[in-house]
Amino acid sequence: MENLVDTLAEYRGRRVLITGDTGFKGSWLSLWLQQRGASVFGYALPPESNSHFNALGLSKLIEHRDGDVRDFKSLSTCINEINPDIIFHLAAQALVIESYRDPKSTSDTNIGGSINILEAVRLNPNVKALVFITSDKCYLNKEVTRGYTELDELGGYDPYSASKAAAEIVFASYAKSFFAHRSSFGAASARAGNVIGGGDWSLNRIIPDCIRSLIAQSPIEIRNPNATRPWQHVFEPLSGYITLGARLLTTECGNFGSWNFGPPETAVHTVGEVTQRAIDEWGSGSISITPQDGKLHEAGLLQLNCAKARKELNWAPRWGFDQTMLETIKWYKEFSNGIDAFSTSTAQLHTYELSKHD
Repeated sequence: MENLVDTLAEYRGRRVLITGDTGFKGSWLSLWLQQRGASVFGYALPPESNSHFNALGLSKLIEHRDGDVRDFKSLSTCINEINPDIIFHLAAQALVIESYRDPKSTSDTNIGGSINILEAVRLNPNVKALVFITSDKCYLNKEVTRGYTELDELGGYDPYSASKAAAEIVFASYAKSFFAHRSSFGAASARAGNVIGGGDWSLNRIIPDCIRSLIAQSPIEIRNPNATRPWQHVFEPLSGYITLGARLLTTECGNFGSWNFGPPETAVHTVGEVTQRAIDEWGSGSISITPQDGKLHEAGLLQLNCAKARKELNWAPRWGFDQTMLETIKWYKEFSNGIDAFSTSTAQLHTYELSKHD
């Protein structure tokens, strides 16, 4: 990987807008870039009371505006007033199970909100770069053992996956129709696998569910212990987004297309392994398997091929599964013991920056 510290230096003094800054990934990205000298602005729904955003005190470090990406007028006004150099679009309804409960809202946010971002950028000639984040679930998952490449077929069984595939199709249309020949501008979409790390308290996510059960000293309930995911620490894809964004900012025009950011295809771990490792790192706990009712489809096998990012961006993961689990559970243990979240979070960012890639 290009020296990450040097890459981060490209953002010093830059005006950066992050949609979804109150979310898990968005709060980490906001902190990271703010700590490295960027002027960070956020646009998102108000944070949950127990969010990483609030635990960090991010409202005092960045300029956050409450807003909904489904509201084009509010969003475009925000972008025009801030006039950011670069936008990282992370705002989304991010849960598969929630998409079954409310498929329309999921589509309105993930498709309609994404269209609003693209249209607002199209109408603002001052934006220099856009990193458009979707998900590994945008691929039509055929449960194959190989990792999906950026050229594989898009699609989705569940409403969430379908919404991400649709967002990618719309992005590609805007890139080809409006952005391809726009001078001093670059845009790209980014797809990442399941992320874990400190500060995530979302429902129906493996690590937050584990932590809640561990704190309550109750068994951790899991539905499918044999399901695999491309588990990675949240810093991994964020470092990919940062590297991609820096490349877009320093390229005269182009670098369109899509990019995968995930662990090596050989790094396959099951839900059961993740849960047991969480127990081991915490020091206590037990597992209870509650089979899913069969009505809701969830992918059992999903991996990414990240050869493109490795070759063209010199990007590679830095933390393997062992360190990912160690650092993740360490964050929650320190937080539960009253250690300041800002101190723990900034220390982990520093540790990651100094780590060597695989």
